Amino acid sequence: MYFQTRILFVSFIATVILSIFIIPILRRLKVGQIERDDGPQSHFKKKGTPTMGGIIIALGIIIGTIGGVIYYSSKEPEVGFNILPLLFITIGFGIIGFIDDFKKLVLKNTVGLKPSYKMFGLLIVSVLYTLYLLKGINLGTETFVPFLKSYINISVWIYIPFTIFVMLATTNAVNLTDGIDGLSTSVSAIIVTCLTVIAIILDVKEIVVFGSIIVGSCLGFLIFNLNKAKVFMGDTGSLLLGGVISAMALYLQMPLLLLIIAAVPVIETLSVVLQVLYFKKTGGKRLFKMAPLHHHFELSGWKENKVVSVFCILTLILCVIGLYAI
Repeated sequence: MYFQTRILFVSFIATVILSIFIIPILRRLKVGQIERDDGPQSHFKKKGTPTMGGIIIALGIIIGTIGGVIYYSSKEPEVGFNILPLLFITIGFGIIGFIDDFKKLVLKNTVGLKPSYKMFGLLIVSVLYTLYLLKGINLGTETFVPFLKSYINISVWIYIPFTIFVMLATTNAVNLTDGIDGLSTSVSAIIVTCLTVIAIILDVKEIVVFGSIIVGSCLGFLIFNLNKAKVFMGDTGSLLLGGVISAMALYLQMPLLLLIIAAVPVIETLSVVLQVLYFKKTGGKRLFKMAPLHHHFELSGWKENKVVSVFCILTLILCVIGLYAI
């Protein structure tokens, strides 16, 4: 665990240093936040805050991963080799988000990347990772069932679409959770920490190392992302973190555990779905004051810091329950 602690610290420091240099560059490029006209009024003052900060998280992860690969190259080459696909998939999801952010914020295309194109890009990355799990490391189709504390062996023809669905759903769920200073970053950091602890229990070294790198990068970014945020992650960061969470859970053969430990992003997604369905069914009425759910609490009078604190505490409790479930 000594090395894992050090690599977490390295990625943390790298992300902090990168933030100090990159945030002013984003500000000079006028890559600023665009706020919804129908959003909470308190968010209007955030207009212009540098975004696309997911680039910082991605670079911090890359630096940490390089350190991990170098360290294990002479000790346990297989561990170092297995970390690289995790990095490639993570960056793959981040690139899809980056293209969307770039079109919206740099090219000033308000639509950004068309939803169909974005989903297609996420689908490609998800398919590649699924093939890697099945053919690259021959993981098999066994899936852990929480609380029953046993594995079920499912058909490969069910496993493939299920795995792809998990990745698409998780990336979009974390993306929807990103809407308040520090919310998505801190919730994701807690979930990744939980998955890293599980990897320690199961002795899956590549996930322990990669999880430590992710947590370090998230903590470094949080210094600049907490209220009042100096930078936002954008789709670059939220899709990247959603990809990380799903990739780690699938590698550990525990995607069903995400229904517990990642319940906050799941609930955020359900709030959007329910809002749309209710709006259509009732001819324009709203179930929530605003969706995703964190905006509902904001419009109900909660301060941003309170929403983040409550959602993080809830995630922490759910992660403890998730650890008990294994």
